[in-house]
Amino acid sequence: MEIQQIKQNLTLATVLHYYNLKADKNNRLNCPFHEDKTPSLQVYYKTHTAYCFSSNCKTHGKSLDVIDFVMHKENSTKHEAILKAQEILGTNNPNNTTSSKPNPSREQFLNNIFQYFKNAVHSSKPTQDYLQSRNLDFKKIEVGYNAGQFHHGTRKTQELIDNCLQYGLLIDKGNKGRTGELAYNVFGKWSICFALKNKENQVTGLYFRSTLNEKESKHFYLKNRQGLYPNYPKKETKKLILTEAIIDTASLLQIVEITKEYSVLSCYGTNGLTEEHLQAIKDLQELEEIIFFFDGDKAGNEAVKKYSKQLQTINNKLKISNIETPENEDINSLLQGHTEEILIHLLEQRTELNFSFSIEDATTEVLKNPITNNGQLTTTIDFLKQKNLLQELNKLIEKSGIIGEENSRLLLFIIASSYKTKSPLHAIVQGSSGSGKTHLISKIADLIPQEDVLRFTRITESSLYNWGEFDLVNKLIIIEDLDGLKEEAMFAMRELISNQRLSSSVSIKDKKGNIKSAKKEVKGVFSSLSATTKGELYEDNMSRSFLLAVDESQAQSQRIIQYQNQRYAGEIDQKTQEKAKNQLQQIIRVLKDYEIINPYATKLELPEEVHKIRRLNEMFQLIIRQITYLNQHNRELKNNKLITQIEDLEQATEVLFESIILKVDELDGSLRQFFERLKKHLKTQDKDFTQREIRQAFNISKSQTHRYLQNLLELEYIRQIGGYANKGLKYKVDYWDDYQKLRIKIKDKLLLQIETLKNNK
Repeated sequence: MEIQQIKQNLTLATVLHYYNLKADKNNRLNCPFHEDKTPSLQVYYKTHTAYCFSSNCKTHGKSLDVIDFVMHKENSTKHEAILKAQEILGTNNPNNTTSSKPNPSREQFLNNIFQYFKNAVHSSKPTQDYLQSRNLDFKKIEVGYNAGQFHHGTRKTQELIDNCLQYGLLIDKGNKGRTGELAYNVFGKWSICFALKNKENQVTGLYFRSTLNEKESKHFYLKNRQGLYPNYPKKETKKLILTEAIIDTASLLQIVEITKEYSVLSCYGTNGLTEEHLQAIKDLQELEEIIFFFDGDKAGNEAVKKYSKQLQTINNKLKISNIETPENEDINSLLQGHTEEILIHLLEQRTELNFSFSIEDATTEVLKNPITNNGQLTTTIDFLKQKNLLQELNKLIEKSGIIGEENSRLLLFIIASSYKTKSPLHAIVQGSSGSGKTHLISKIADLIPQEDVLRFTRITESSLYNWGEFDLVNKLIIIEDLDGLKEEAMFAMRELISNQRLSSSVSIKDKKGNIKSAKKEVKGVFSSLSATTKGELYEDNMSRSFLLAVDESQAQSQRIIQYQNQRYAGEIDQKTQEKAKNQLQQIIRVLKDYEIINPYATKLELPEEVHKIRRLNEMFQLIIRQITYLNQHNRELKNNKLITQIEDLEQATEVLFESIILKVDELDGSLRQFFERLKKHLKTQDKDFTQREIRQAFNISKSQTHRYLQNLLELEYIRQIGGYANKGLKYKVDYWDDYQKLRIKIKDKLLLQIETLKNNK
């Protein structure tokens, strides 16, 4: 066989396969002709040549054809390389120009064909445009294009035709062309192509998706379908995502944040979880979780329900989760309309499935540690159906280890639970240094599903702008020290809370490396709990933020000390606390977001004494709505809308009362508590006092006492009446307000309105 004939018939792909060499997705491999730690040999399948870019290689500077490659690989002469090339082709007699090469295996043939299809993408601008329209990057995934020309020109041999007919790439329908020769129908013509692979990572099947006909016959599997896409999962896989379609899996494979933590495997439609899939999953000895990411339609939901039960039989300890794809969307359509952050966000929001119920009824799953109610075991839904739900929730909160703060802890839990709704709430907890405000919000955060909680000790100036578009959606954010936020960070936080988004103009590089401007948006549909020593500074700074004060009374201190002593004495059951936390987390997980209608919204007025009444009125309505949301399993549902009951107004008044009082009062929570203690200590307005006297009576620091007294002086609640700076100044209460009378007046007015509504019902 002449050299030219060898070069015409022997492809570089065949040579590489013969030597068990495999190029990466960029058509590069570690050069076999020198010690190569990083791929330096570039393979050009179209011209059947290769080139090593390393200066350490003996072939450097020379383009290698198939014979050159064999010669260097065998370390032989040119003549010996020609004989070896004939051997690879299957030709034993050098003088015989008729190949006696045996038919290649299915794997060898399909590997060569798929490599040809992959090369076609690089030279087809329409194909690249189509892939771009589907937000698929051919440089990141293995994808080919079938233009229907693989059996024409110099490539056409009888051997090729026979193999194509055998494996289904050509179909003989007895038609003849203009020249009288047989004309074959091409399978999967004008389609992008994906390779299915066996356990040895060899190509055993091909899948085609039409780039022209999106309505009919858009999917094509080669006959005798074999193999999995993109391949068999690695043995060390712990988390496996199952998608409904190959193009969906291809979409996920482009996202590094997903592929570095998860393996991805495509089913072949809603009826395409094959025995090969099941066997591959069975072989994963370290597998902990299977995650379904199917289409957001009825067929997808039904398939998840069917397959989840089937997979549970493989290993009943296996965690099986479901990603709620938006209605009538799939993975690739989401990628087309959004940034990749939406897929990461949905993945993080996945829910574990329970196999006693359907997917639609998954919210009725029984707690692993059921709640005990009068000696009877009750399900989560039964618990949520209780008429005294808020009181029962507060009991569970106490069991979780939050001592005292009965009203504040319940209000904070209600606010925190709103992170799953479209109108989340926010709270600022104010207290003096060391009062336990940070500890309180941290303990409340422990009661929320931990996958939905973001905790920050500090937030830098521009960091909030750098989150992904959906990273802060349906999250609870904990800010341990609000005072530490600088102005730019505070502005960004305020924008996220008020407008639920941040928009910024940024500079990015396009694919050609040119700098251009682009809009970056961060959505902020989250609830938040923050701690501060300066509540008065933030009351006007954030809309929709509730201001709460930590209980700094001696009675609360005694409760905390007693609890601490019991814990160190081993009298506190940690398992009971963990059980309560898990139960509260499960309760949050099963709640669904509904639109809420409050028919009493126009019939309830806040007292005129309330400070900033417009803002507080909106917050009052939001709390009523959130209480209705928590009571969703005990409320009327009309046209998929929850209807608020009078009981929700009553509960909202009770739980929000202290926050309303703080809005009425010009003293912040800590200062009000200090002033009330001061009045109780003095007993009469006529009695004077010194800073040392109060410091010793209240057992608080000099700096803290000084700060309180300075604030009261500025607000004209006390006045200086004498004394000396070096011997102690004397003070007297100048404004002895009747705080308790004001509290009673406001509460009576609110409750009277509610009672009137009940009577007129």
